[in-house]
Amino acid sequence: MLILIYLDNAATTKVRAEVLEAMLPYLQEQYGNPSSVYGLGREAHHALDIAREQLKTALGAKLAREIFFTGCGTESDNWAISGAAHALRQKGRHIITSKVEHHAVLDTCRALETDGYEVTYLDVDCYGQVSPEAVRAAIREDTILVSVMFANNEVGTINPIAEIAQAAHQAGVLMHTDAVQAVGHVKIDVQELGVDLLSLSGHKFHSPKGVGALYVRQGTPIDKYMHGGGQERGRRSGTENLASIVGMGRAIELASQELEGEAQRLTALREEMIKMARQKIPGVILNGHPTQRLPGNVNLRIPELTSEAALYNLDMMGIACSSGSACTAGSLSPSHVLMAMGLSEKEARGALRFTFSRYTTRQEVEAAVQTLAEIAQRLRK
Repeated sequence: MLILIYLDNAATTKVRAEVLEAMLPYLQEQYGNPSSVYGLGREAHHALDIAREQLKTALGAKLAREIFFTGCGTESDNWAISGAAHALRQKGRHIITSKVEHHAVLDTCRALETDGYEVTYLDVDCYGQVSPEAVRAAIREDTILVSVMFANNEVGTINPIAEIAQAAHQAGVLMHTDAVQAVGHVKIDVQELGVDLLSLSGHKFHSPKGVGALYVRQGTPIDKYMHGGGQERGRRSGTENLASIVGMGRAIELASQELEGEAQRLTALREEMIKMARQKIPGVILNGHPTQRLPGNVNLRIPELTSEAALYNLDMMGIACSSGSACTAGSLSPSHVLMAMGLSEKEARGALRFTFSRYTTRQEVEAAVQTLAEIAQRLRK
């Protein structure tokens, strides 16, 4: 089936032409191993340095060596949480996170529970937001890490990360944020946020799949994640995915240059879609925070309509969206995010997530809403 309208950019994005152009030399002529000492290898290592500097600048990090390349956002989350937990196991074994985190965080925490760690899973409000006061109240003497996502991957709600980090630091606790959905779409400054660890993934902002990064503030205790040849300053061994890292660096550079204007455009498009949906679809409900949300995220719930039926019909019409996280798209279970927000199982099974990119147009959004309205009317009958 040919996809005519792609509105699932939270799952993945199209690689930009400029990004592909930057990558091609490192797949062909400049294919050296960055660890090699001869000229071809030195050129490859220099390309890594440039990409590291591009990410450092985009995130507001002080030092390029605070950026570590990984294989994806999931790896970055796993390393941040397990690496910090193991490095601080003599200090304490208590971790705080929320019930609406991505499974990359939740499953890592559950794995640590089998290894003697204790995890507090915080409740969220009806919008999916984590309260800094709840974090502060949950901190104990043996708490070593707080991990709260910057923005939710399903409903787009943005958390008050700076305030949460402040609460953590006042108690001498490390702060990690999963910013996979946010980087490249909203302003991220690790100095202003005060986070110690931040995860990101390149394919969320128009670079290839299979490449990510972890920001580790200088001095933050964290164990090695992969052992071997000593790449990434001995903390994450394995030959670097050079071409994709170059692409990610170029992609974040472009996204940073366009950030303000694109965020304004997508926010206006988001509000227009919500308005049109409310006009055309009786009873439609917006999931997530009405204003403190990602620019290009619209999560809707239509009473008496299941997401499974809606997605099937939308796909038949060439419209791609989702019911939630792409990582759990094949699951029959209702969204853990929506359930944590207080929705019933039946309500949680009726959500549709539409997410935009720099390529999304108003005409596409109008067509999607009109098609959804027609589908809703037909299925409700």
